[in-house]
Amino acid sequence: MRAMGTPRSIPAPAGAVPPDGDRYAAHALAVDALRTAYRAAPAGAPVRLAKRTSNLFRFRDRARGPALDVHRFDTVLSVDPQARVADVQGMVTYERLVDATLPHGLMPLVVPQLKTITLGGAVAGLGIESSSFRNGMPHESVRELEVLTGDGRVVVARPDNEHAELFRGFPNSYGTLGYALRLTIDLEPVRPYVRLRHLRFGTAAACMTELAAVCTSGRYGGAPVDFVDGTVFGPDEQYLTLGTFVDEAPTVSDYTGMAVYYRSIRERESDHLTVRDYLWRWDTDWFWCSDAFGLQVPWIRRLWPRRYRRSDVYRRLVALDRRYRLSASVARLRGRPEEAVIQDVEVPVARTPEFLDLFHREIGITPVWLCPVRLRSSGAWPLYPLEPDELYVNVGFWSSVPLRPGQPDGYHNRLIEETVTALDGHKSLYSTVHYPAEEFWRRYNGAAYKPLKQAYDPGGRLPDLYEKCVGLA
Repeated sequence: MRAMGTPRSIPAPAGAVPPDGDRYAAHALAVDALRTAYRAAPAGAPVRLAKRTSNLFRFRDRARGPALDVHRFDTVLSVDPQARVADVQGMVTYERLVDATLPHGLMPLVVPQLKTITLGGAVAGLGIESSSFRNGMPHESVRELEVLTGDGRVVVARPDNEHAELFRGFPNSYGTLGYALRLTIDLEPVRPYVRLRHLRFGTAAACMTELAAVCTSGRYGGAPVDFVDGTVFGPDEQYLTLGTFVDEAPTVSDYTGMAVYYRSIRERESDHLTVRDYLWRWDTDWFWCSDAFGLQVPWIRRLWPRRYRRSDVYRRLVALDRRYRLSASVARLRGRPEEAVIQDVEVPVARTPEFLDLFHREIGITPVWLCPVRLRSSGAWPLYPLEPDELYVNVGFWSSVPLRPGQPDGYHNRLIEETVTALDGHKSLYSTVHYPAEEFWRRYNGAAYKPLKQAYDPGGRLPDLYEKCVGLA
């Protein structure tokens, strides 16, 4: 059992100040300081990161253990436009990363949809977006990782060096093997605008048939398709949104003001956005979840400052609500208890209509997000073992469901887990997880994980993956 102490921040030791502009010298100093701070943490105490933001939905009543100060790891070290490569510190948000690459006409191969997701977080915890049908997941564009491992070392992992197993096992490890301090990633060229086409389908089967055809050919109606995602408003109303890079736009829409992006999907057959606005089209309203704060009521939206129409602001509000159990208390007083159902799952495209049919019948949350993904590489990523040639559909849903008499809290999340298993799918681990230990390790490849844990964190300074995701360590 680990020692329990009062949470505190571990300060980084002072070091020499590098010359202005020498980002790599500053990075080296930050690495040395962090390694020293990590080794100075009380023996036997669990360690965590002191991060300003989080996109996880595993809430704890109280943070435990000392927190490592990682604020010095939020810099884009370099962008090489010729090689189409960026060198990036692990705590850099995708918002900052995109701002550094777009002036060069480049973007990361996959840009997760929320601005404050960090690059290190997306690689350790997986990420996805509408380019994933052709570019896979963020970790597949990583060339090398610099990692502070659980045993206090700093190692550089590449697919062809002595830390290749760590390189392959880092995705979906959620910081239980170590923390990414620096990553070298591939970039791809962009054009100034994205043209959108919203296609409506009356059945999930028809929608999935067209989605599979577009993802296989990369084209629709004779035009190339660079981005694909979808939105489900009900069993008889689903849309595919196809995005194509273009050099010119007759007009561009702005969904950072009074207009709400997801509503436009039902209202417009076509649209144009700047590349930057396209990448962050979901962030202003946290998909559609801003509605829970009244932000889609026009007079409230006008009063809410634009700078606070962001996913990280809403996430902090939810964290406060969970901490003080405000919504839960109100629901209990009303005699209408609810269960938070916040999940992303990957289901093979051919089985997605089955999943949606049960989901509409038993869960009933709308809207629902769809995002196709196929692994970019044939190499194995053992902790999230998707089949390399299989097209999956990520189904994302984020709301709460009333509990009927006799249904315990967790009923709907367990039903989703059982259904995903039956359909040969996988479930992301950023939110609540109910798998028993034996099933958890079977689904997330404990046979591959445990030797890595022994090699890079033999003393158990960091929680293991089951403790982190199910035990809420």
